Amino acid sequence: MARARTLLDKIWDEHVIATLDGGVDLLHVDRHMVFDLTGAIGYRDLADKSRKPRNSDLVFATVDHVVSTEREDREAATSTEGRRMLKVFREGLARHPPRAFFDLGDPRQGIVHVVAPEQGIALPGLTLLAGDSHTCTVGGLGALSWGVGSSEVEHILSTQTIRQKRPKKMRVRVDGPLGPGVHAKDIVLALIARIGAAGGTGHAVEFAGPGVRALGIEGRLTLCNMAIEFGSRIGQVAPDDTTYHYLAGRPFAPKDEMWERALRHWKTLPSDEGAAFDRDVSLDASILSPQVSWGTSPEQSMPVAGLVPDPNVMPDPARREAAMRALRYMGLTPGEPIAGTSVDVVFIGSCTNSRLSDLEAAAAVVKGRKIARGVRALVVPGSGRVAAAAEARGLDRIFRDAGFEWRAPGCSMCVAANGDIVAPGQRAVSTSNRNFEGRQGPGARTHLASPATAAAAAIAGAIVDPRRTDA
Repeated sequence: MARARTLLDKIWDEHVIATLDGGVDLLHVDRHMVFDLTGAIGYRDLADKSRKPRNSDLVFATVDHVVSTEREDREAATSTEGRRMLKVFREGLARHPPRAFFDLGDPRQGIVHVVAPEQGIALPGLTLLAGDSHTCTVGGLGALSWGVGSSEVEHILSTQTIRQKRPKKMRVRVDGPLGPGVHAKDIVLALIARIGAAGGTGHAVEFAGPGVRALGIEGRLTLCNMAIEFGSRIGQVAPDDTTYHYLAGRPFAPKDEMWERALRHWKTLPSDEGAAFDRDVSLDASILSPQVSWGTSPEQSMPVAGLVPDPNVMPDPARREAAMRALRYMGLTPGEPIAGTSVDVVFIGSCTNSRLSDLEAAAAVVKGRKIARGVRALVVPGSGRVAAAAEARGLDRIFRDAGFEWRAPGCSMCVAANGDIVAPGQRAVSTSNRNFEGRQGPGARTHLASPATAAAAAIAGAIVDPRRTDA
């Protein structure tokens, strides 16, 4: 009898070309996403070594990290260094045209991890790599994906392969329905707070259980996006009918007979009953409330209704010291409610939470209200397609009427690019994924939260529970 296998093992086994020394496998890379920041370096290195891509038809390109999100004359608004990188990137793509390139002016342009799912570039059972750690995002469709370094970008371009050691396997089972005002971002912040920023190190994580199945694809993408934030380079959700419905008709998904063949294969991918995992974690989503980070790591998160933790009662010396440093940086006092903490900036965007459902959740909080005096609030759609869909629903007008800036697609304030920064000492509520010291600007203080919680903070001018009707 064949052994029971996990989703990870099934895809991994199908892609092994050879097993090398030390238990490292040489894997085939089915699709490769390149973008301006690391793509420029990859194509430069390719030229320096007088190499050419193994198969440019498996390469897809976009611009996102270095481009301005100003809506007018984005090229001119991009920084000098950003324009230099765009030039190098475009020259490489001109020498070796990819299957598709979503440049400025293309309505499909957007953040790499938003574009890949919505265009059907990421698919169940495929290996998809990119030079960014949040490539794990697209595992939400059942792909096998992780981020690589810039030198590996050139290697993949040259060989269409990657050397990788098979990770251990971890399953996160989510039970119970989410309550009103609680979202996928709240699940993953609560998870990281529980198991720590290194809780998944050395493991590929599969999110499973009825709580995950109840999520739409965009919520699943949010979970997998932040797998890297608890140490796992790979996050996955097994494909199901929700996945197939989402992918049907996507531009780069299979069509006609190839769709039927793909569908038959995809249905064999979910982990077999009895498949062994090296670690199991369970989370009851029904008891969760909106979450917000209080420190400088996603693991330093808590319910919005809670009190700022006291480091002195933490038994682990390393965590105690980290908490003390984080509180000094964030300017918070142990034992005080985090709700009511005033904010200066709100950012709704990033590869974590810039999709249509994210903007809809934020707009539902914002509609008919105004942002608090003195607050700067930005909404940055994840792609041109997201922006067009949001505008067709009137979401942009809801945000603008409330006082938000409605920007063009890109990474923006998540990486403090092109002047989209939080000033020293200012406090931001952000839907992005990282909040280490200086992430959104030198001295910036960042609280991670869901789009609904971020939107509520913009209206109240302070961290508040988005379920409050008076937010």
